[in-house]
Amino acid sequence: MTPLTAQRVGAVLGTALTLLLTLATPAAAHGADAPDATNYRTAITGTPDLPGLEVITIEAGARLQLTNHSGKPVEVLGYNNEPYLEVRPDGVYENIHSPATYLNITIAHVDPPAHADPTVPPEWRKVSDEPVYRWHDQRAIWTDTTEPPAVAAAPGQPHRIREWTVPMRTEVTPLQVTGTLDWVPPPNPVIWWVATVAGALAVALLGLVPGRPRAITVALSVAAIAAGVLALAYAVAREIDAGNHTVGPILLELLTVQLWAVVSALAAIAAGAYSLSRRAAGDFALALGAAAVGLFAGMVNAAVFHRSIAPVPWGDTAARLAVATVIALGVGVAAAGMLRLRGTTSGAPTPTESPTGPDATPHPTESTAL
Repeated sequence: MTPLTAQRVGAVLGTALTLLLTLATPAAAHGADAPDATNYRTAITGTPDLPGLEVITIEAGARLQLTNHSGKPVEVLGYNNEPYLEVRPDGVYENIHSPATYLNITIAHVDPPAHADPTVPPEWRKVSDEPVYRWHDQRAIWTDTTEPPAVAAAPGQPHRIREWTVPMRTEVTPLQVTGTLDWVPPPNPVIWWVATVAGALAVALLGLVPGRPRAITVALSVAAIAAGVLALAYAVAREIDAGNHTVGPILLELLTVQLWAVVSALAAIAAGAYSLSRRAAGDFALALGAAAVGLFAGMVNAAVFHRSIAPVPWGDTAARLAVATVIALGVGVAAAGMLRLRGTTSGAPTPTESPTGPDATPHPTESTAL
């Protein structure tokens, strides 16, 4: 391996490792509110018969979303039947004296402040101009760090954890949302990891084909583009499952909450297109772009391999297939790209793949092996 090739391979691995270490903590923090997957299924079995009022589960059941277009104020009661939320036509108001206002911010436990007293008359604080609100209702989810006794005794069997009710009212009329919380046994992660690794190895072996034929370059480029497109589709699906159904909110979340997954997906697509253009550094671009999408759009979602409920609006098995494909293509193309770099003694193209365009001239510090 020449110094130039070693530098390129090192750059791929170094960049991937640096980003992985940089993003590990933020990803874990975000996962507390929007889990990558879970074994608990929250389902709604009954909603109020009030035209214009909708209550659904989002984020794999981690939160409830209430939308009120009834024209009437709808009040959600807290854990002591105190006023907690009031969703009015002009927006959403929280009672700062309700403990639920603080307990429902995240799945993780928080201690309400001293003034959070359910016996005190409500004091409303406006938190949204839209009549839509999302919250972690502890009646509808499992928040303990340990599993329920029945689950601990037989984790391979489904269990009904509880039936839950969220009381509400509009003016003087009582309302309620009812649902169930169930344990769904997780899949066998070994099967999914074996299939994913096998797929990655199959793609990586293309990097060992001698002579760097054009057909292999095209195949690896298309695989990188496919990984990027599928990663973007999965990111969009997560936002739809999070209650975003229009272009504006989806784009906003993609560019904030899922920024690195989106950037890595776009990098893989750009790398594939760059390589297809017969650029001399195509293998390096493929290795870097594919490594990014495999790690930051694939591996970060690998929890679906060992948990039963995926945070997407399609089937859980389809979600696992999507994540497995992104990882296999991303890691496989990255490995193939590095093998092709290792198999060359310089950055110059072989006779089987002549370059075109401004990058055709080798760098003056590079020498062509005969």
